[in-house]
Amino acid sequence: MIQFNLLPDVKVAYIKAIKAKRVVMVASGIAVVISLGILAAMFSAVSIQKNHIKDLNVDIRKYENDLSGTQDLAKILTIQNQLKSLPALYSQRPVTSRLYKYIQATTPAQISMKRIDLDFVAGTLETEGTADTLESVNRYVDTLKFTTYTTDSDKTPVNAFSSVILKTFNRDTKTASYTIDFNFDPVIFNADQKVNLIVPSTVTTRSETELPFDSKGTN
Repeated sequence: MIQFNLLPDVKVAYIKAIKAKRVVMVASGIAVVISLGILAAMFSAVSIQKNHIKDLNVDIRKYENDLSGTQDLAKILTIQNQLKSLPALYSQRPVTSRLYKYIQATTPAQISMKRIDLDFVAGTLETEGTADTLESVNRYVDTLKFTTYTTDSDKTPVNAFSSVILKTFNRDTKTASYTIDFNFDPVIFNADQKVNLIVPSTVTTRSETELPFDSKGTN
């Protein structure tokens, strides 16, 4: 069987061009529809976002009006800020309960106390009391001078007290009285440190063997 192509080449090319044009138009139409859909979605999202921002602004103004109407707002905020600083301040607090242990460890049995003044700001301590003799008072002074301490982080002994001064002293026929001033190392009251106080069991120094007065109690 013999077939003859009755369409000239130009006609065939034209038909192919028409088909290609249709494909391009369909694809373009689909792309336009998709683009319009994306544009509509973006516009909807922008509108929703605008409405959301508008609602937020309304809420912000409402809360601002509520806060501005709160009585003593500045004081409340100040107290809240101070409350936030309490944990740090609490960790830095001195452990005052250690004082009784230190006094008990450093005070000879012959010494009685009637007053203790402790100043954590100045780092000073003053004791006042009585003793059986002035020799006992001097022994107490020397004990304070030679008392050291160590911590878990540092095993090197460090003087716990410094500038120990027998401020006043007196003696009658039965007892002796005294007032002693001295400084203390703040570390011994530090809550972050575990302190081991080292108190000398025997003290033999000039202040113990040579009293600051003669046998009659005069300077």
